[in-house]
Amino acid sequence: MKITTVLFDLDGTLLPMNNDEFTKGYFKLLAIKMAPYGYEAEQLVDAIWTGTAAMVKNDGSQSNEAAFWKNFVTTYGEKAFADKPLFDEFYAQEFQKAKCLCGMNPKAANTVSTVKEIGLQVALATNPIFPAVATESRIRWAGLEPEEFELYTTYENIGYCKPNPNYYWEIARRLGVCPEQCLMVGNDVTEDMVAETVGMKVFLLTDCLINKKRKDINQYRRGSFDQLLEYLV
Repeated sequence: MKITTVLFDLDGTLLPMNNDEFTKGYFKLLAIKMAPYGYEAEQLVDAIWTGTAAMVKNDGSQSNEAAFWKNFVTTYGEKAFADKPLFDEFYAQEFQKAKCLCGMNPKAANTVSTVKEIGLQVALATNPIFPAVATESRIRWAGLEPEEFELYTTYENIGYCKPNPNYYWEIARRLGVCPEQCLMVGNDVTEDMVAETVGMKVFLLTDCLINKKRKDINQYRRGSFDQLLEYLV
């Protein structure tokens, strides 16, 4: 079936980064922000990770936002709900300092533009563990605008995470296309190439490759943005 839709991952794909360095720096900024309000750094980071695990296990019955906060309050109680505006404020303000932890590849934005110019629709299939304000910021750090995508997933607007295949089914459903009409472009073998299991074609961007399970990547179309465009055009 002909490709009509290209799904792009964000972190490590459109936005170059070392995930571990980015996460460490982002958590440090969050800990500094929340320390005056009684959030000890180590406990806060642990609570964020367990909340993230709850989102990854989400079965679509609630938004990832709801899954996260339901878990987060088991550590901090109702105080966490009361302090939610502080976290929202963090992502709108202090989180912006994390831009320096990311790279910038002009070919990312150029590739998205070229894909649209040849008549394909584009969506952002970034793992929806961040609120919209943080996702929209990271899109802009990559030299793009949120409005350039037919859809971009955030923790507010979907109830699945990668590598759950239902995440990809749901994106295709919302875009009104068959999975077989989609190409998923990402840098993480485990999280992005799983789209193949629902019938999507996949392309492994190797600039910031993540292959934690050391799978044989020879089975995938792969390479740089230039090689992606050679495949599509």
